[in-house]
Formats: sequence, structure tokens, C-alpha cells
Amino acid sequence: MSEEKHELKRSLGLIDATSLVAGSMIGSGIFVVTVYMARDLGSAAWILVTWLITGLLTMSAALSYGELAGMMPNAGGQYVYIQRAYGKLVSFLYGWTVFTVIQTGVIAAVAVTFANYAAVFFPVLENKIFTIGDSFSFANSQILAMISIVLLTYINTKGVKNGKIIQLVFTSAKLIALFALIIFGLYIGFHTNTFQDNFTNMWDASKTVFDETTKTATVTKISGVALVGAIGATIINSLFSSDAWNNVTFIAGEIKDPKKNIPRSLFLGTLIVTIIYILANVAYLALLPLNGTPDGSVVEHGIMFASQNRVGAAAASMIMGNIGVFAMAALIMVSTFGCNSGLILSGGRLFYAMAKDALFFKQAGELNKNDVPAKALWFQCLWACILCISGRYGDLLTYATFASLLFYILTIYGIFVLRKKEPNAERPYKAFGYPVVPILYIVVTTLICVTLLIYETTSTGLGLFIVGLGIPVYYLFLKKKEE
Repeated sequence: MSEEKHELKRSLGLIDATSLVAGSMIGSGIFVVTVYMARDLGSAAWILVTWLITGLLTMSAALSYGELAGMMPNAGGQYVYIQRAYGKLVSFLYGWTVFTVIQTGVIAAVAVTFANYAAVFFPVLENKIFTIGDSFSFANSQILAMISIVLLTYINTKGVKNGKIIQLVFTSAKLIALFALIIFGLYIGFHTNTFQDNFTNMWDASKTVFDETTKTATVTKISGVALVGAIGATIINSLFSSDAWNNVTFIAGEIKDPKKNIPRSLFLGTLIVTIIYILANVAYLALLPLNGTPDGSVVEHGIMFASQNRVGAAAASMIMGNIGVFAMAALIMVSTFGCNSGLILSGGRLFYAMAKDALFFKQAGELNKNDVPAKALWFQCLWACILCISGRYGDLLTYATFASLLFYILTIYGIFVLRKKEPNAERPYKAFGYPVVPILYIVVTTLICVTLLIYETTSTGLGLFIVGLGIPVYYLFLKKKEE
């Protein structure tokens, strides 16, 4: 059958779209990153403030994207918005960065996290197959990670309905489990003095640096400019945990009544996750001391030195004892598997849109008999698996998060560009709080990016380098198109 007889089917409703937003956001970050934030800030109040800022930024961006989603309810989402506002080169640089590091890097990292937690039940997964020097090793867990990516890709090539069912089931399961962690955590935690102790002198901030060689921790009090810098640097952790909310825009071509349902799903999904993330951190602070030492029991480790940085597992063990470690491992496996299902489903649609513009491999622009861009999904699968093998996905994520923030700023500024360029265009939904909310997002996120450039110069520089690499690749695609 020819490609012309196939088209994307609008079969996803508001619940499906909201499930994709929430499911793509909740991966493994919420169970880990509070450890790093605790070391950077050393203050219960400032940790919660940072999560609140993250939630407000994410929700304000999502509300702003609603206007663009209503104007352009097509497959490709953010890629399409950027192209309409700035042209093909900038939109290609976005798509290039999404393919090389943002989407595929996150898929690889989430898949490896899934495999690492599976090793709690199957220790053989930790066995290394071979190593090359001190910098590279290949383990059974990486094989499982790749198998999970291939399996989810295969399921998604069989039609959007299959991906929808997996997303709904796994998102529901992890939301229920997270609410259980929060409710039991708060109930048990508030019957101890831990919460009260953590909030004594709650605004006193400090930075803790642990020396692996001497096994000693150095604590430095911070305030004023140093505190602002610390928040600006550590917020990258909570922002990473809250990322991927925009993935629903990639599958706009398969959402029913997208002009209404995409803006609604963006708001509902980000609101649900923001509330859950803040409550989860309150639960951590109710169950575990903020400060701790690298040695000793779970309580003695505290949040700051939770074993293997797994603050979620430490919290679960306070609720259920040793069985809590296995319960949390199972929850994170469910969470990461469901997260990757959404990332894989949506990412393929962006590359499909790029191929339609002759800015990606031509085959990625074809739909299979199930009306899904199967080849685009397999291209994404292949590169994500290569990143799993490389073991460098963790570094890529650091570079990608900064690049991702830059494109969020550009996209939201695109609202102002398009209001000027196309004042009479149909806008079924207008950005909430325009122009104040979008401007606030742009200003605050720009300040975070400047802070990251100062405090994380190498990572952010490499992020910009990866974006810049896309420029010669863009002209190669243009040259090929002309031939």
C-alpha cells in the first residue's frame, strides 16, 4: 500500500493526552535528585522553594505553549512552533538537538535506570561483560536497557492504541504508588520529631562537599548572592525531573480536538506532577533527617547521603523496613518503563515532521499500515541504543537540559513574534497571563541559564557545541534536497 493511503488518526482524548504529559515527566528523577539539592542548599525550606519555582516555571511554560498548540495542532509540536516563528534553520537545530541528545539521551538514561533497579531483583544484571580501561564497561544491565527500548518501540509501531494503553496503565500505577508513598510517609513521619527538626532554622542554607578520598564532608554557610547562585545551579536537577511535559505537542496530529485538549492536558499534567513532587519532598523531609553522614544506618545517612543517592528507597525503607527497598525498586521500574513508553511514542512524531520537511531521513516521513511513523521510531530506537552502549548518556543529559531550556525560552518568545507577525491568526486559546507570565518565564529561565553558564561552564558549553554542530548538518540536508 502506498504512503498516501495512510494518515495520522486522531484517536487520543484529554485523559490520554494528560496521561502522556504526567507519564513523560515522572521518571526516576524525583526519587534521586533531592539528594544533590540537599547538598547544594542544606535547607529544608530552600529545597521546597526550589521545587515550587520549578513547578511554577513548568506550569507557566505549559500555559504559554497552549496558545501555540491551539494555532498549530499538527504533528511535530514545538518543532513546528519554532519553524513558524523563526524559520527552518532554528527549527532544525531544535530537532537535531532533540534527536542527538534531548529525546534519545533521556530514553537511554531512563532505560538504564530501569535496568539498574531490575538488578535489585536480579543481581546477575550487575555483572560486567567486558571493560575497556577505566572509562568504559558493558554490563548485562545495558543489554536489558536496550531490550526495553526495542520492545517499547515495537509495541508503538503496532498502532497508537497500544502506546495509549501502556501509557495509561503505567501512569495510573505510578501515580497511585506515589500517592501511597506520600500519604504513608506523612502519616508515619509526623509521628516523629524528624519534620520539626528539619524545619528548625529552615532558612539557614549551606553547601556540603564530600571528599571521596578522605571520606570527609566540608560544610560552607551560604547566603545572599551565593545562595541565589546555588539555587540557580541546583534547580537544573528539579527542572530535569520535570522535563518532557512538551512531548504531548509532538503527537498533536493524533489528538482529538487538539486546539482544546492540548492546552488542557498541558495544564492538568504539569499541575498534577508539580503537586506530587512538592508533596513527595515534604514526605522525604518528614521521614529522614536532612543532614547525615556517609556511614551508618538509613537514618544516619539522612537525605544528603542516602545510599547510592536513592532518597526514594531510603524513604520507603522508613515506611516498610527492608521490604521498602524492593517496593521502591518495583515502583521505579514501573515509573521508568511508563516514562519511556511516552517518550518513545512522542519522539517519533517529531522526526516524522522533520522528514516531511526533508530535514531528516526520508524514510522517517512514511507511515506504516498501522498509521504510525514506524521508521522514525526505529531511527530513534537505534540511536538511543547506541547511547546505552556508550555509557555517556549521563553527560549528554547535562548538556541537553541546558540546550532544552534555551529552546523553551525561544519557543515562548515565539508567542510575541507570532502576535506581531500574524496578529489575525486564529488563536482558540490565548497564553495565560499574557504578556506578564510568558515574560516572567523568559526572564527567570534566562537568569538560570546565565547562572549555569557561570557555575557549569563546561557542561553548558558542550550543550551549545552540540546545538552548533547542527548548522553544517542542516546545510547538508539542504544540499541533498536540491540534488
